[in-house]
Amino acid sequence: MTAVGIIGAGPGVSALHQPTLARLPRFRVVHVVDGGSGRAGRVAERVGARTSPDVAGLLADPEVEVVLVAGPPDRHAEHVIAAAEAGVRGILCEKPLATRADDAEAAITACRAAGVALVVGTNHLFDPAWARAQHHLTASGGRVQSLTILASLAPNDRYHRLVTEYAPAGSPPPRDPPDRDDPEVVAAVLRQLVIGLAVHDLPIVRDLTTGPIEVAHARFVPPIGYELGLRVGDAIVRLVAAMRPPAPGSAGPDTLWRMTIATAADRLEVDFPPPFVHAGPATVRVRGVGGAVTRYPRGEGDGYLAEWNALAQLLDSGAPVEYDALLADALFAIDLADAVAARARSAA
Repeated sequence: MTAVGIIGAGPGVSALHQPTLARLPRFRVVHVVDGGSGRAGRVAERVGARTSPDVAGLLADPEVEVVLVAGPPDRHAEHVIAAAEAGVRGILCEKPLATRADDAEAAITACRAAGVALVVGTNHLFDPAWARAQHHLTASGGRVQSLTILASLAPNDRYHRLVTEYAPAGSPPPRDPPDRDDPEVVAAVLRQLVIGLAVHDLPIVRDLTTGPIEVAHARFVPPIGYELGLRVGDAIVRLVAAMRPPAPGSAGPDTLWRMTIATAADRLEVDFPPPFVHAGPATVRVRGVGGAVTRYPRGEGDGYLAEWNALAQLLDSGAPVEYDALLADALFAIDLADAVAARARSAA
């Protein structure tokens, strides 16, 4: 059994990682720390784990072999570096690995130097259904012509805080909605939404496309969301996300997170399950040019289980970690976020 220390105690840990680890006899949570919110104690109490007032206390625990990095995104790289230098065997870092290019490079350098097993928790990439979709694309041999990712999501407090508390560096965070007439505010909000929300699918976008990123348009969609039109190499990419408040008297909006990949041969549709729940793997449909529809059978598990199993496999096999690919994924997301912010400024 491998002892896990958790940095962070937000909804992603409570709703996702803790239940996932409870389903995997291989792992046991022994230590939890957060930024002083008081949630670490509640998370730790459920599994009989210890807590510390800071990350240094967790990393000094000799029992901790693997660290889950799930604190604030802008501190992910810092915590990955600290864990690698502390000598842990493995790290699962929630997306994003970093919010700045130099931080991403420093995190990968630290992990490479320590030889630590590293997995970045982009759960859509690990979804078992995505492997079937990849197999279909490879077998059909069709070049990806266009890629659309549409996310219609229920409100999420994490992103509400993002767009209501942002302010440019050096000024206090406002409590009102972002000023959509201020191009700097809009650019910064869009950048963070790309890094924090679009990042779910950006490793897949990078896998399916090649070439430079050109942002044709970038628009903030109130109350929380974005509409992005891109050209990546020869492929047209459209990313749309919106968090819709529930209608009066309703239980809330249904969640849709759909990726549509068009080739000359057919159209592949992947519907990912809602975030923050264990709802099994995605569903995959193929619509042929003649109108025929093929549905791949759903398997077992989900992306959250798969990413932890991937870390276990690295620990057991000693296989080389794909540090270069992880860095390329991080830099792709950061480059896109920077390009989107620049486009938003220029459009204003």
